[in-house]
Formats: sequence, structure tokens, C-alpha cells
Amino acid sequence: MRTRLRVEQDIFAVRQLGREVARAVGLETQDQTRVATALSEVCRVLLATGPETDVTFAVDPYGVPSLQVTMAHSAKGGTSRLAEQLQLVGRLVDTMEVDDEGVGTTVRMARRLPLGAPVLTPTRMDEIRAGLAEHVPGSPLDELAVQNQQLIVALDEVRAQRDDLARLNAELEETNRGVMALYHQLSDELEETNRGVVALYAELDEKSVQLRAASEAKSRFLANVSHELRAPVTAIIGLGRLITDSSSDDLTEEQSRQVELIRGSATDLLTLVNGLLDLAKAEAGRLEPNWSDVDLKAMFGQLRGTLRPLATRPEVEFVVDEPAVLSMRSDEVLLAQVLRNLLTNALKFTEAGSVRLSVRRAGAELEFVVADTGTGIPPELHERVFEEFYQVPGSKPISGRGTGLGLPYARRLAGILGGGLRVDSVPGEGSTFTLQLPVDPS
Repeated sequence: MRTRLRVEQDIFAVRQLGREVARAVGLETQDQTRVATALSEVCRVLLATGPETDVTFAVDPYGVPSLQVTMAHSAKGGTSRLAEQLQLVGRLVDTMEVDDEGVGTTVRMARRLPLGAPVLTPTRMDEIRAGLAEHVPGSPLDELAVQNQQLIVALDEVRAQRDDLARLNAELEETNRGVMALYHQLSDELEETNRGVVALYAELDEKSVQLRAASEAKSRFLANVSHELRAPVTAIIGLGRLITDSSSDDLTEEQSRQVELIRGSATDLLTLVNGLLDLAKAEAGRLEPNWSDVDLKAMFGQLRGTLRPLATRPEVEFVVDEPAVLSMRSDEVLLAQVLRNLLTNALKFTEAGSVRLSVRRAGAELEFVVADTGTGIPPELHERVFEEFYQVPGSKPISGRGTGLGLPYARRLAGILGGGLRVDSVPGEGSTFTLQLPVDPS
């Protein structure tokens, strides 16, 4: 969606359109206010340097979906001064960049969509564009009323927090007076209102930084613990193999059975530890794709050979179709890992029928399809299967044991490779996992 900033009244129109776009793509109410406030401040600063600013709204649905706003101004130079003026505004969005590209000054902002936002399919994007095309900007007075309403909501939250603290503080009356004073001060004029909202959300962003730090600490903890567990678990497996070796003393039947139980449990634990370590690396951003030309025919042949031993039941037909597309540009190791996880998972939960791997071209993308005739997944659990350690209630693997980490790890790798992973499934009919990747990530 595009619009143009020429005069002061356009600030209100851009702010309104930004809020409507943010609402349509699924941003939460607070994030809608953040985007609108950031747009208002940037427009005010750019308009002070001269007219004619092109404003573009776009959404990137792959990887980490985000709303992106580009504001291109015809004036040249002064990027350092402009970046300093917009330093506080940058806290309202996830990223803000000010560039001088030779033909003018460009300000770029981006805000990530929440995890619960609706999936932005091509059909949904067409609906959003059609709805925005019918949007009629309100008057500056209407926008001021909306801003005041948003301010009232924000200040109501502040007052509620103050009231909670006041239960533990004897200075209830003084606290209420302070809130009311802040109420009147922030409602005096529009410019002071915007600055007050920026300061208010800056504190919330600091809390968000602390939460991200806690998440990173969790990933480091999982990685460290998994790494430390691998050595003793590997030692247990090796000792079990030595005990049952033909050159060692003979064991009784019961002793052999107990040793095999120990080796089996240690192998399962090692699989879980390796899964935790891989997932921790992906969450910590320590997996960097090594882009190269991938021979899909050779990769499919390798998958067919390595996974054939898992398809030992005659009731299940394991089929790897010859790829219609012979090559693409990707990370061969990570791509093979995603497909191996999907195929292994399908073989574990398919009792009869078939498990099939195929690839097809869809425009500038390739779709790798893993289809099985297993028990299927209810529609309300399609997204939950991508959560760590989650398994569909009542489902039991036909062979081996599941850790609940294969699908979450596969989806993270798909995002790292610049694509996405989705599932279509009907209970009793089977499941189809589709990996979408660009033919050329550049």
C-alpha cells in the first residue's frame, strides 16, 4: 500500500492508514498504537525538511513475518541529524534505519507480527489490499479524538498499575494526584502526547529486552546441559556394547536382556540430547546457512538409501519420487536434515499405506511434500505439533520413540533457509507436510 506526504494534514492520513494496516495484518492493539505514533513523529520531522515524501507499507510473510514501512524523501544529506532526532521513535519499532541513497533520504521501519497473527496467505493479502483501498481518511479532529482515546486507554493501564502498587503503599492519595496530574499534562496538546507515549512504551521495550535475554539464557542452558550429557551417555552405550561383545564373558539370558534395556534407554536419551542441542543452536541463531547449488536428484537418492532400513514393515510403502526440478540454491546439510526429520516422523506414525516424498515448482519457490497415510492430526492441533515436546494425544509411534523435537527443529531450519513449513491433515486419512523454499534465496 502506498501514499504520499505533502502537507501537514497528510500526517493524520498517514497515521490513520498505518494504524489500519497494522490492525489488518494482525498486530496487537498496543503495537498498532506504536506504529501509528512512530509514523506521526517521522512524518512531522520529514515534513519540516520539505514536502514530497512517498510512504510504502509492505509485509514479508516468510521467516519472521513483519510489517515494513519505507518513507522516501527527496531531500539529500542530513541523515545523521535525522537519525538523532528519531532515536527515541526507534524504540517504538523493532528496527529503524535512515539511509542517504544518493537520490534522497529513506527511513525504514519494521515491526514483527505476533505469533498468534493470522497466516498471511496470498488470498488474505488480497483481502487486506481490497479493504485498505476502501479506507476513507478521517479529519484531523477525528484523528485527534482517536489519539486521545488511545492515550486514555494507555493511561488507564498506568493508573491500574499504580493502584496495584498503592495497595502495598500508604501514599494512595498522593499517587492518585500524581496520576491525575500526568493525565492533564499529557492531554494538553498533540506533540506532548506523542512524546509521552514514546516515553511510556520505552519502558515496556526495556522489559521486552529483559525477556529476550531470559530466552537466550534458556537456550545457552539447554546447549550446555545437552553438551555435558552427551559424553556420559555415549560412554554408557559403549560400555553396553563391550559387555555384550563376543570376546567378553558370556552373560545369562536375563543379564543380556537387562544390558540391552540399558543400551536402548541410553540410545533414546542420546537422541533426545542431540535434539535439544540442535534446537538450542537454532534458537540462539548459531546456525548460518552455507549457500551452494544443491543436486536434488543426488539428495533424494541419498535419503532413499539412508531411510530405507526404517521402512521395514511390508504394510508401508516408502516412495521417493524422482525430482522434476534437478537443482536449487540452498544449504544442502540443513535441507537434508529437514526432509530426514519429516520422513522419519512419517515412518514412525504410519501403520499401513505409504510414505511419499516429492518436489514440485510453484513460481519462484519449490514445494517439498512429505505425504503419509498415518493416523492424521485434528485441525485444532496443526500448529501445536510444532511446539517443543508436544505429541498428539493418543498417537503412538509404530517404531522407535518420539522426542517431540523433530517438527519444531524442522520449522526453525525452514525459516533459516528463507522458507516455511506447514501441515495439512485429516484424522484417519493421513498428513501432508509441505516445505516451501525459494529456488534462489538471493
